[in-house]
Amino acid sequence: MERALAVPWMPPHDPGTPALSVVEMHTGGEPLRIVLAGCPEVVGPTLLAKRRYVRQHLDHVRRRLMFEPRGHRDMYGAVLVPSELPDAHLGVLFLHNEGYSSMCGHAVLALGRFAVDFGLVPEPPVGAREARVNIHCPCGLVTAFVACEGGRSRGPVRFHSVPAFAVATDLTVDVPGHGKVVVDIAYGGAFYAFVSAEKFGLSICSAKTRDLVDAASAVTEAVKAQFKITHPESEDLAFLYGTVLTDGKDAYSEEPTTNICVFADEQVDRSPTGSGVTARIALQYHKGLLELNQTRAFKSSATGSVFTGKVVRETTCGDFKAVIVEVSGQAHYTGTAIFIVEDDDPLKDGFLLK
Repeated sequence: MERALAVPWMPPHDPGTPALSVVEMHTGGEPLRIVLAGCPEVVGPTLLAKRRYVRQHLDHVRRRLMFEPRGHRDMYGAVLVPSELPDAHLGVLFLHNEGYSSMCGHAVLALGRFAVDFGLVPEPPVGAREARVNIHCPCGLVTAFVACEGGRSRGPVRFHSVPAFAVATDLTVDVPGHGKVVVDIAYGGAFYAFVSAEKFGLSICSAKTRDLVDAASAVTEAVKAQFKITHPESEDLAFLYGTVLTDGKDAYSEEPTTNICVFADEQVDRSPTGSGVTARIALQYHKGLLELNQTRAFKSSATGSVFTGKVVRETTCGDFKAVIVEVSGQAHYTGTAIFIVEDDDPLKDGFLLK
């Protein structure tokens, strides 16, 4: 034991070697790597401008954190930045294996806990059972409500989304290898296509993950090629993020409905997908399958973890009839890490196996 305690907390390295300090969390099994220190300054007058700056000038940071040997194909990350919004406690840029997303629900749930515990929001009053955290995401301001006790966070967190809405229902797309497939498209801070896995002869609960990924990716590419995505407020948000395969059980039930989200470059979400749940609830409400304040449970086919969600009020987004959705889940800490980047390492900027 004494010998183990004598091990230095960092390996010997040149003081000038770049180091990235992170906190590791997960929500429903989906990882979140939050950058504490080591990221160069992110420049830009707005959060979306900062997102563009990072993509153009600091993408090596994303690759170093998300890719092997420090990460893996399905790693997810967050860089905290100042927000231009007066009501925001923090701004965040989301990282994944392909680039930078506009919204991430599992990350918002984790960041709510992180903000409370790392002093990014005022300390909750004595006896408070919940703390409010306003998080400026690229899609807009999202409010998290963090369960707390004794001034510290606990696992349960819920958030209220940006306006979410159905974009297209019963849209027919030609999917190579599968023929014509009918899908729905909805927005929950990011745009998703939704389709039952049964349309591909797959069971959402028992099919191999690779088969589900192939089917979802084929849908994503088909929709991108055949349907133009637009957002009423910003072209920066106007892209299809991925496809959510479901069990087809969209009608309300007290039993959870199961889905799996495949996004970015065939990245598989281990959680039920917070922004996907938001969009799916908006879609079900649009179809008259869900009522105001009626709670629905959504289960991940990858891990069995569950988020719950409900429509809390109606609103608009441009010409779209929209809703504000509340999503609840459990976020957990898994550790901390410091990554060094040696200049003579040929793999310092990371790699991904295909």
